[in-house]
This record gives sequence, C-alpha cells and structure tokens, in this order.
Amino acid sequence: MKTGEHIEALEAAGRSLADAAAEAGADAPVTTCPGWRIRDLLRHTTMVHRWATAFVTEGHTSYHPDGGEPDLDGEELLAHYREGHTRLLAALRAAPETLECWTFLPAPSPLAFWARRQAHETTVHRADAESALPAGVPGPIDPRVAADGIDELLRAFHGRDRSRVRTPEPRTLRVRATDTEDVWTVRLSPEAPHTTLDDVGPADCELSGPADRLCLTLWNRLPDSAVHVTGDASLARLWRANSAITWS
Repeated sequence: MKTGEHIEALEAAGRSLADAAAEAGADAPVTTCPGWRIRDLLRHTTMVHRWATAFVTEGHTSYHPDGGEPDLDGEELLAHYREGHTRLLAALRAAPETLECWTFLPAPSPLAFWARRQAHETTVHRADAESALPAGVPGPIDPRVAADGIDELLRAFHGRDRSRVRTPEPRTLRVRATDTEDVWTVRLSPEAPHTTLDDVGPADCELSGPADRLCLTLWNRLPDSAVHVTGDASLARLWRANSAITWS
C-alpha cells in the first residue's frame, strides 16, 4: 500500500471507531480488550493520535513521550477524539515526503511509517470499538488493508529483538490469506521470529482464512476458531500467549 492509501484507511477507520463508540456509549465493555470500556479505548487512541501528530508536525528526531490520556468522558471525550483524529490526518497530508522524525519500525520513510502505523493502530481499535456493540463482533476490514496489517505485525513488530514469540527448537508457522493470496512463513527459534513473504518449505502449523479475520486473530482480537488451523495447534496457542504488543 502507498502512503496515501494508508491515510485513507486511517480516515475511514477513525470515523468508524467514533461512530461505534458513540453508538455503544462510554461505559460499554470492550470485549476484545478485557477490563476496558469505551472511554478507555477513546482515551488511549486519542493519546496515540496526538503523540503521532507531534512527531509529524514538530519533527522530533528522537523518542518523545506522549502527553498522557485526557481526563475526559462522554460527549466531551468523543469530540476530543474526533478532533485529534482530524489533526493527525491533516498533519500527514501536509507533511513533505522528505519529513525527518523518529520512528520505531522499518519503513521507506518517516512519513510512510507514521501513515502505515496509525492506519493499522486505528483499524485494530476500530474493531475494539465494534466489539462493544450489541452484535459483539468486529466488522469486515478491506482485505488489502488487513493483509498489510498482517505484514506489519509479522515482519516489522515481530522482527524486533523484543518479540517474545520463541520456541526452544526451530519451528515454522505459516499464515495464509485466502482472499488476497498473500502467504507469510514465520520461522520460530530461540531468537526473534524471522518472517518472509513466501510459501517456501513445510510448516508445522498453518493459519488460513480471510485477511481481516487473520489480522484480528493475530492481534488477539478474535479467537483461533475464527480462522482455519491445521498442523500443530500448540504454535497457534504459543502465538496467542506471547505475541501481545503493549504500549509501554
């Protein structure tokens, strides 16, 4: 996906998140994030949006702490979230291709990084907001956006040394998106996972299904039963137990 497409995905996801939050109400439990209610989700997401905006607009070239979550609730919190989302979109659209600022995952450029990261951050949290609605099930995600989100999670987040998804002996997990034809091979070992975008060699376990269900399953927003698991299911359980990406 190109940077402009990531910004469009961020815009759509952010608006859908707000709509779902408004419908659910601030006190509604977020079933995909046990212990959270909609107000917690909005406070976290608007903090992240404003933190990202600061890097893009102020050009911090080293880590800069976030401003903390707002002490707001109800309609005031929802308006604050919408404002922060709008400001982030404007910042990304106005930023030059030559933008220089701090990033924390591999990317072609800082602008490409922040557009991609915030698109997927917001897409996953949109699913969280939708889980608080009466149906309790996140809605569909565009397959290309979902596949790109899987790629970021597997090849960027879990390509870092801090990934806790490890096995005592070499094992292979394959992830297959049935609607985009993307396939990832995740090689596990005592070291950080190494993921390639290919279908090379045998796999001990395979997760397959539509890209959006795979994406939300890998982000631990849906149970493993949402996708098709073949082979050694203990690797799917290992992923769920050790793959969480935390803010701090």
